[in-house]
Amino acid sequence: MKKEIKPTGKRPLTMISMRMPQEVLRDLKRVARVKEMSGYQALIKFYVGQGLRKDLAELRREDAAQKAKGILEKHKVDPKVIEEVVASVG
Repeated sequence: MKKEIKPTGKRPLTMISMRMPQEVLRDLKRVARVKEMSGYQALIKFYVGQGLRKDLAELRREDAAQKAKGILEKHKVDPKVIEEVVASVG
């Protein structure tokens, strides 16, 4: 069963090229076949998308923690409380 590719709409695309070890490319092709993907490039896009979403979520948490810290400092909240709040958000 082939994976269905969702249309990307009208987002502009940019061509890139990269070098990687031959054995990595062989492994990507093998995994793509096992996962019934259209090819290794689709698998690379999938992996990049997964990692990017994870990292962006982490950055948003860090941004929220820093914003909370700034607001609490502005309102002269006890620094120990601020650190506890930042630790629980981040």
